[in-house]
Amino acid sequence: MSTIHFSFELFPPRTPEGAAKLPATVARLAAVQPAFFSVTYGAGGSGQDGTYDTVMQVIGQTGIEAAPHLTCVGSTRAKIAALLARYKAAGIRRIVALRGDLPATASSPSAPGEFHYANELVAFIRETHGETFRLEVAAYPEMHPQAANPAQDFDAFRRKVEAGAHGAVTQYFYNADAYFDFVERCARAGITVPIVAGVMPITNYTQLMRFSAACGAEIPRWVRLKLEALQDDKPALLDFGLDVVTRLCETLLKNGAPGIHFYTLNQAEPTLKLWKNLGLPAPQA
Repeated sequence: MSTIHFSFELFPPRTPEGAAKLPATVARLAAVQPAFFSVTYGAGGSGQDGTYDTVMQVIGQTGIEAAPHLTCVGSTRAKIAALLARYKAAGIRRIVALRGDLPATASSPSAPGEFHYANELVAFIRETHGETFRLEVAAYPEMHPQAANPAQDFDAFRRKVEAGAHGAVTQYFYNADAYFDFVERCARAGITVPIVAGVMPITNYTQLMRFSAACGAEIPRWVRLKLEALQDDKPALLDFGLDVVTRLCETLLKNGAPGIHFYTLNQAEPTLKLWKNLGLPAPQA
């Protein structure tokens, strides 16, 4: 049986308070020895400095591999080349390659810069750096919210793999069938890269609804209605959310998912409760 890999996603702190709390969060998550951390890119196409700084902070504090998210929309080949050189010089060897969102200041949605799609970024990294970086790309079991139809969306994923991606991490989801259907479609298409399931703990009803509307992640009706009813009872909502996501993870792992990438939202406790429920290795004393 192949080794199952677990990893954690962080975002660059947006406030002094967030920055002050991050080291303790990282320390608690690092104690369970994830395969790597990933660090998101600034929302809306904002700068990469926060990503770089957070990646280097995680590596310096824990010694565990950290992978920056690198987005290309609204950028140029020269800017991407400079970022890649910076990451290579810092010893980074894994990158999450994404198209990204248009900058909020973009004059029109049809002006994305020199790169239009993530497969172009993957191809550029391969052309300029060969196998220096392990490249992870995004997968959307329930379809990217901007895709016209499932076939178009799957073709976009196939192009990223053909361009040289080593693996994929999915958008979060709460319907295991969507993930397994996507994996089966990949197998039929001859796509063999590992597709790690992205999972987000449920901790806040309003936040979850907002995130899901933006990224196209479906909340099963029974889960949504129960969360809505519990939104003013935080302990009960947390318990219910933990049960739902625990069962999801158990189903994924039992049926062959090669790993889980936890979207931590810079909180250790919800993810570590999932970790404990799943019987994963406990932190060393």
